[in-house]
Amino acid sequence: MMTQNIKRKTSLLLMIAVLLALASVAQVKYHAKDDLQIVVSGTSTMHDWDMKTSKGISDATIILNADGGLSGLTALSFAVPAESLKSDHKGMDKNAYKALKTGANTTISYTLSTATINPDGAIKCQGKLSIAGTTLDVDLTATSQVNPDKSISVKGSKKISMKAYNMTPPSFMLGTVKTGNDVTVQFNLTLRK
Repeated sequence: MMTQNIKRKTSLLLMIAVLLALASVAQVKYHAKDDLQIVVSGTSTMHDWDMKTSKGISDATIILNADGGLSGLTALSFAVPAESLKSDHKGMDKNAYKALKTGANTTISYTLSTATINPDGAIKCQGKLSIAGTTLDVDLTATSQVNPDKSISVKGSKKISMKAYNMTPPSFMLGTVKTGNDVTVQFNLTLRK
């Protein structure tokens, strides 16, 4: 009889501990729509250049700890309309869209495979990045911050080889001005519930 009471109390304490552990973390869905800052920067034989957009959508499932800080990232995706990227020169945009093969590939997208979040808010992600009809596994790093309104700011950058994505670096003025193969993509977004 005494052993049975001890087993019941142990089971009850174990169940309470599990419930408290589950209550201390929560998976929360966040999103951003047309509130992104994406800048693609590159070089050319004439000058450096940028293409920018604020269009796109991102969805994330984030694990928050009992203090409201980030402790995990279980899902993340983003998609940017390729032709929403604009420079200061329409001719350059036209050549960039040709390189991006936007006729058949209207979006640039990323889907998370795995992620870790450090206590300082640094995020390390592995996932699949699709550009110009080619999808490759890539590592991304970013910083994150939980804001007073409970939104989450995320920013980072990634250097990308156009040739790795089967893109021909654009050229213009009859080939006399050529862009470099590598571009840097900078992203800055605010995720909200």
